[in-house]
Amino acid sequence: MNSFSRRHRPTAAVLISLAVAAGVTACGSGSGGGTEGADSGTYTVWDPYPQFAQGSAWTKLLDKCGTAAGVKIKRTGFDTSDLTNKALLAAQQGNSPDILVVDNPVVSTLAEAGVLTTTDDNKLDTSKVDPNLLAAGQSGGKTYGTPIGANTLALYYNKKVLKEAGVDIASVKDWASLTAALEKVKKAGKKGITFSAIGTEEGSFQFLPWFWGADAKLTRLDSAQGESALALWKGWVKSGVAPNSVLSNTQTTSWQEFATGEYAFAENGTWQLANAGKAGFDYGVLPIPGASGGSAAAPTGGEFVTLPVQDDTGRYTTAQKLATCLTSTQNLYDTDTTLSYVAPTTEVQDKQVAANAELKPWVAAVKAAKGRTSDDLGTKYPKISEQMWKAVQSALSGSKSPKDALTDAQSAVK
Repeated sequence: MNSFSRRHRPTAAVLISLAVAAGVTACGSGSGGGTEGADSGTYTVWDPYPQFAQGSAWTKLLDKCGTAAGVKIKRTGFDTSDLTNKALLAAQQGNSPDILVVDNPVVSTLAEAGVLTTTDDNKLDTSKVDPNLLAAGQSGGKTYGTPIGANTLALYYNKKVLKEAGVDIASVKDWASLTAALEKVKKAGKKGITFSAIGTEEGSFQFLPWFWGADAKLTRLDSAQGESALALWKGWVKSGVAPNSVLSNTQTTSWQEFATGEYAFAENGTWQLANAGKAGFDYGVLPIPGASGGSAAAPTGGEFVTLPVQDDTGRYTTAQKLATCLTSTQNLYDTDTTLSYVAPTTEVQDKQVAANAELKPWVAAVKAAKGRTSDDLGTKYPKISEQMWKAVQSALSGSKSPKDALTDAQSAVK
């Protein structure tokens, strides 16, 4: 534990370069909230949930865990991108929070910067966590933190639209049968599928299930498998079963299109469940199919609870108690219900499905999901992702063929 001392803190240059690699913009000096000079009876928590105000279920849980550990909690919620930058700068200043809850792709960036302790050092128990979800927080053979929950992507479908088009959802098992269903829907005068192909991480996030569903690898964007995935999307837009608006759609605006009731399918996430219930039409959820069948690996969203490096190593024991409390079986169930997440352990997943059968396809999707930084990509992922979304934009807009777009993307990554 003593290896995590100020003398090993990375330089500002290293931290800034990692912030750039993660797609994070530099900002001013990170102000308080960390532990330097903090009251030993007060522990700080930073999270990416600014939507949860004091008195919410989340803040009540933090206070409950603080009380159980005999300390007070000082909590600050940040927007996701701002939180990453604040965490990097706080580490340089020796002012890191005791508990840091971060989006899972950020874990490898912070780990490489030397900001986080490993589970070997902080003694967090991750034995019950599904391995595919834990992988999102692993880098260089080490594990940094534990997931608080996961979300992922699947296909929502409008039962009425499919019925009127004569499509049996049970027939949709692979790309060919999905495309055939979309063509029948279009012929019936309805709209096919909407998704987000915007030129940001959201676009890459939505493309990944198709890319991975073709057995393509992020280390080789220009493979024949990757080209087939981009050609699928290109074909849908060209034939009109997907709208041109996908080029500018965020996941929110894509959902708004589906909510009109005119579309047969929408690729979207677990977080839309509450909105789906308010849509005013019967819907179902189907895991995204792989090219030849089965469920494609969709990327995992969701956050990790991590313990940043502290100069005062005596704080780790209490910080570990707080993290353990936040991720206990009962607290995971309550928190993931609040966040509309799927829990990271089979035990809690089973409890969620027992309480809400609509979560069953989402649990299946999460079990097939994959971390964006898995395969030990770590901080290489942001650069790969940027070239991926640029390739998608080029191909769907018609400025390049799928093959040329991905060839150029792979060259840019190298």
